[in-house]
Amino acid sequence: MKKRYYILFFITFLSFCNNVFSQCAMCKAVVESDLESGGKTALGINNGILYLMIIPYLLIALVGFFIYKNYKKNSSSIENHEQ
Repeated sequence: MKKRYYILFFITFLSFCNNVFSQCAMCKAVVESDLESGGKTALGINNGILYLMIIPYLLIALVGFFIYKNYKKNSSSIENHEQ
């Protein structure tokens, strides 16, 4: 039950995150100059960088989930054999 509260807290915490601007120095300079001239490229580049940044974390979480699921499955099958 306690794990559910941690998971619920984590999901709630992630849903209330503020916008994050993740750009290297060169990209930021180009985007700022485009933004000053009235272009809308800044929003697209920033969102693209954020999407690219989150993919490795999602893959690691997915692998961790499958390892956890496999561990639980194996531990429950061992308990069933002992009884």
